[in-house]
Amino acid sequence: MQQLSQPKTLPAFQYLIAIEPLGLLYGSTGRFLSPENLVGRSGTQFPPSAATLSGLLAAHYSDRPNHLQDLQLAGAFWAWSENPQNFYVPTPFNYLVQQGEIVDRLVHKGDQWHSEKTVSKVDRDTWIAIQDWENPTQTHSNPWEYLPHLHPRLRQDERRVAVDEEQGSLFLENAIQMHPEACLVYLSNTEIEDGWYRFGGEGHLVSVRCLSIAAETLEMLRQPVGSSFALITSAVWGSNRLSYRHPLSLQDKDQQIWDVKALLTERPTPFRYRFGNRKDENNQNVHQPHQPKLLSRGRYAVPAGSVYVLSHELSAWQDWELDWFPKEGVSLKRWGCGLALPLSIA
Repeated sequence: MQQLSQPKTLPAFQYLIAIEPLGLLYGSTGRFLSPENLVGRSGTQFPPSAATLSGLLAAHYSDRPNHLQDLQLAGAFWAWSENPQNFYVPTPFNYLVQQGEIVDRLVHKGDQWHSEKTVSKVDRDTWIAIQDWENPTQTHSNPWEYLPHLHPRLRQDERRVAVDEEQGSLFLENAIQMHPEACLVYLSNTEIEDGWYRFGGEGHLVSVRCLSIAAETLEMLRQPVGSSFALITSAVWGSNRLSYRHPLSLQDKDQQIWDVKALLTERPTPFRYRFGNRKDENNQNVHQPHQPKLLSRGRYAVPAGSVYVLSHELSAWQDWELDWFPKEGVSLKRWGCGLALPLSIA
């Protein structure tokens, strides 16, 4: 039987998915905390990655799995609910922000980054509106807050508190309370019906709206990123075992896909998701409703906001080949890995 060749790219983004929580959201990832180590924000990760939204779509299309064969998502971003088309993306790291205002920009000259002003302390974890991408002046902070609280650990087969002398009966949940007028935003090439859905591992209820992406945003996504660009989602590069700061040729490890002249970034961020079902000894899927899905290999990602300067130009992110992205079950381009927009460094 002849195998079909893998497509070079996936269908482009068409839809904007706005998610409004109907209460609290879950803000933790990875391990639970032990009773001896109840420390505030350990293991916190928010907003949920595009892989979390992928799980929502997979549950919705469980009777039509082929419908998601070419699925592609990107996010997470956020917006004010009354205007989701003007969503907020991470601020590029070359923008120096103080009290919500961009006071200066780092430019790359020679082999170094320079700024006209001396700025001692800058704001972190800020966002800029997508419609202000080419000439932003202000930023916005996170529209959510953390509400850690103790949760009972339940049995896997019934909703009763599990008594475990080693782990204890409680764990610390880092819940998230979003601003009542804000919503999470993701980009998608697959439509989903509006409605209420369970979102994330804890199954919190959310209201989902699916809109067509504004023409101005589509035009921006279609522009070649050129020789200087910024990531608006985190990027995992390299092989399945090793993480790099740029794409790695899967066929020839010595071949450089990008000739990176400069990179402005910060410490890497963890990247992990659950995907697929557990296998039995005959390599068949084991469907157990209370059994967690397989956890992917832990990876390190280049954080969103990182700025690249190359010695050559690149096409729009949508046209980047799937072979540039690591593959674990699916290509990580499925999750919008390393979504980039052009950025003027001059």
